[in-house]
Amino acid sequence: MQNPIKSICIIGGGSAGWMAAALLSSITRGNSIKITVIESPDINTIGVGESTVPSIIDFTKAAQIDLKDFIQSTSATFKLGIRFDNWLSSGENFFHPFGKTGKDVNGFDFYQAWQKSLADGEKTRWLDHSPNAIMAEHQRFMLHSNQQQHWIFSSFAHALHLDAVKAGQYLRELCVKRGVIRIEATVQNVNVDKDGFIENVSLADNTPVSSDFYIDCTGFKGLLIEKSLNVAFQDWSDYLPCNRAVTVQTEQVDLPPPYTVASAQKAGWSWHIPLQHRTGNGYVYCDKFCSDEAAITLLKANVKGKLLNEPNIIPFKTGRREKIWHKNCLALGLASGFLEPLESTAIHLVYKTLVHFIKHFPDKDFDELNETAFNEKINADYQEIRDFIILHYCTSDRTDSDFWRWCQTMTIPPSLDEKIKAFRHRGSIEEEQGKLFTSDSWYSILNGMHIHSKKYHPLLDGFHTQDLANTLNKNVQEIRDMVMKMPSHHDFIQTNCPAHSFGQNEPQD
Repeated sequence: MQNPIKSICIIGGGSAGWMAAALLSSITRGNSIKITVIESPDINTIGVGESTVPSIIDFTKAAQIDLKDFIQSTSATFKLGIRFDNWLSSGENFFHPFGKTGKDVNGFDFYQAWQKSLADGEKTRWLDHSPNAIMAEHQRFMLHSNQQQHWIFSSFAHALHLDAVKAGQYLRELCVKRGVIRIEATVQNVNVDKDGFIENVSLADNTPVSSDFYIDCTGFKGLLIEKSLNVAFQDWSDYLPCNRAVTVQTEQVDLPPPYTVASAQKAGWSWHIPLQHRTGNGYVYCDKFCSDEAAITLLKANVKGKLLNEPNIIPFKTGRREKIWHKNCLALGLASGFLEPLESTAIHLVYKTLVHFIKHFPDKDFDELNETAFNEKINADYQEIRDFIILHYCTSDRTDSDFWRWCQTMTIPPSLDEKIKAFRHRGSIEEEQGKLFTSDSWYSILNGMHIHSKKYHPLLDGFHTQDLANTLNKNVQEIRDMVMKMPSHHDFIQTNCPAHSFGQNEPQD
């Protein structure tokens, strides 16, 4: 007997709350599910997640959002990957491109074929085989249609840099037009019944709001999931020591490149995220190795252009909830956990959490096995991203500060240790379905940090050396020829999706 959910209440707006409302209002059309967002006028949006990964495009499609309008409304630029400066050592940089690198050769993983070519004396770079990397190098960009089946286009992927506050406003307006109910109020109390389920929430004026299901988007405080349902937080600070960030916006001085820049610093790393109308900047650091005052000074010294707001300090703790879904409550965004923004995964984790939730969408019987299956899947996603971020720190050769010397001897999770050891021995990373970071992403970081394997696949010795070299060199030239025909990133935006006019820049909290 069906016992369907008829109402969902989202506590908190911001990026997470309005992403949930946008996706659920799209997916549940025709199900007569009432969606309500309670958004407090007294709580500022942190505005994290200005740099994204390619799943942002999947989100816009699933939520039935017009991508061009979204780009123009959020002053977005395109992102082909991340450039990492000074991570291995001072003065060195490497690039993590989205999309696929190279073409598999007769069923063999391309990385293995490339390793074989290096052993044979060839000199092509790993990044020479990535369309995204070459586009980024020459600051070129174009979208392709589904009709274009060339292997270079099928290897391509992109994300967005966007104004997080504008994105939240855009999604709010979209959701209200769709019939999502918005209540501007502060939740004062959460009332839990004898079985541990949320019965209702009380607003500041004591008005009760009842729902079948609740989504906690109240940020780090976790008003529902932690304060009311007592779900513990799993602390990952031993693996990821950075626990603070200082952010500031600056005027756009240069033409925006189609990538994020992440630069290693004495006690962490800094970012530069180029939008159409401004640049977002930040410094992520560990307060054991750097004071807030020193962090602000360093950030100001490393930005270009006039400051548009005062620097804002954001404390955080890395980790996740022991259970992200418990009873009739789903934690989302910062309420569910936080992994520092090194690989721009905040918005992805919101989307992925919602995707898992929709696949395991409950009825009012709230089957525990269903809840457990969901938690296992999202926990695996958090662990995958955690390990990938740790990889950037534990493989660095830097010893020029206490922070980086700590990284030299840091404890790493067994799951990551096993992966690195297997790569060193066999030169391969197992491709796992449904994971954010493909084997190509792992190869890009490992190669950029000069971690190399001892061997390649033994059967590749059966390949004719010159034939393999000719194939790889032909593909490299084909990528370069196609990229050089593309317009510049700036010209593409100005021609196809220039930002809607912005008024006075508002400080971002």
